[in-house]
Amino acid sequence: MSESETEGTGNTARDPRIQSGIPRLDFILKGGLKQGGIYALMGPPGGGKTILANQLCCNHIQKQEGRCVYMTLLIESHAKMLSHLSTLNFFKPEFIPERLYYISGYQQVREGGFSGLMELIRRTLRDRQATFFVIDGMESAEQFSTSPQSYREFVHGLQAFTNLLGCTTLLVSNVRERTHVENAVVDGVIELSDKLVGPRAVRELTVHKFRGSDYLRGRHEVEITGEGLVIHPRTEIQFARPPEQAHEQRVRMGFGLKRLDEMLDGGLPSGSTTALIGAPGTGKTLLGLSFLVEGARQGQHGTYFGFYEPPPRLIEKAEDVGLPLERYVKDGSIELVWQPPLEHFMDALAEQLLEKLRAEDKKERRRLFIDGAEGFRAAAVYPDRVPRFLSALTNQLRMQDVTTVMTDELELFQPELNLPTPELANVVESVLLLRYVELRSQIYRLLSIMKMRESRYDTSLREFRISREGIDVADSFASAEAILSGHGRIRNGEKKKKAEKPKKKKPGMLKKVLGRGSRGGGRGR
Repeated sequence: MSESETEGTGNTARDPRIQSGIPRLDFILKGGLKQGGIYALMGPPGGGKTILANQLCCNHIQKQEGRCVYMTLLIESHAKMLSHLSTLNFFKPEFIPERLYYISGYQQVREGGFSGLMELIRRTLRDRQATFFVIDGMESAEQFSTSPQSYREFVHGLQAFTNLLGCTTLLVSNVRERTHVENAVVDGVIELSDKLVGPRAVRELTVHKFRGSDYLRGRHEVEITGEGLVIHPRTEIQFARPPEQAHEQRVRMGFGLKRLDEMLDGGLPSGSTTALIGAPGTGKTLLGLSFLVEGARQGQHGTYFGFYEPPPRLIEKAEDVGLPLERYVKDGSIELVWQPPLEHFMDALAEQLLEKLRAEDKKERRRLFIDGAEGFRAAAVYPDRVPRFLSALTNQLRMQDVTTVMTDELELFQPELNLPTPELANVVESVLLLRYVELRSQIYRLLSIMKMRESRYDTSLREFRISREGIDVADSFASAEAILSGHGRIRNGEKKKKAEKPKKKKPGMLKKVLGRGSRGGGRGR
């Protein structure tokens, strides 16, 4: 369990809790379900209600040595339900029937009404000494009620009895209305939804009510995996108040490129976040890999977290320009984490990254390269969350004293410099811009530092070259000035020749040249 999950989960004698054991659900509920409380779990068919209810039972038995009774009011046989549950890792058939007892109440409620059902519940819970009780199919019970008042009285009576026993109760139904009669009586209401957002099918969990306790409001993404239900709280609310941590004195973290590090006054400040911005093929990935390799040379652990290029291709690309990436991957100094660009949940990606970094918390001066920010945008179900998400993520990386470089991709052909995520510039300390410029049927790369908080830096444009000899940044702005002015460059060793004085550039010429769309193609190094 991550540290974010354990915050606020300490139980007291005055507020005893039953922890669910489901990843991050206890964090949302600020400690778990209250002992002896009665809760409604509602949602459409296929939302994951039965899985969640059984997962709660199995975890309660395994982690708290409890005893559970699972009563169904559905026509569906237990054998069919157990067959479906057997494919999930949390389900333990050996718990049945001693610790986990399944019983049907359909016949009793159909023939004897609520009085017959209540008698069965009292007898079963006492005999089994149950500490956790589930009724699955409350909509069936409502169908047999003579009036809303009788149904409300049944829930009241059930609540009084289970509270006396100290037995926590979960009422599962397909009812979707938050104003439903039972929701006014119970201690808490949890909803599982299953809906389409564009072409994507998305499950979400929402806590609408939780008496006597604070909880994380709003929708939280849910996945059903082989482990059962996995919940991903929204990153921006999960880390809304990052803890203050004292770090050692900040140092400079270089790229291993002499002239670039000189432009950066020795390198990036440790614990900072930097955006590498540029069109495809401008060299963002290679610069990021150079940052990791330089850290490995100094004994600092590095992590690559990317979406588009698998590890073998990254290693081949790095070796092609003289970066010994493979050596440091093999000795464990650099870890390559690749997320294929499929359907992901944005919060799940952040959890995976942060938990991996927490596991390496004892390692000093860690480096992280995220390639690129557009991978998070593509995973966002609600795009308007991205700015807040990135702000929360970068804050957490700072708190862990991780020096981060993150790429963000400009469009290949665009007349102006517009950031895909404008808010990214506000949440990072430094911004490096890589651009294409054309001159006489040839493409050149230019590098510039657009922003660097709390640090001196070189504001000049530099030519940026990638070749088999490695990555090279020009030692002065002369070559960049020659490219921008449209004049040929004076190569090393050539004698300067007298030339006509170039015409004075018109105001805004640099902006026009930098804003000119690239005519190159493909994702390069």
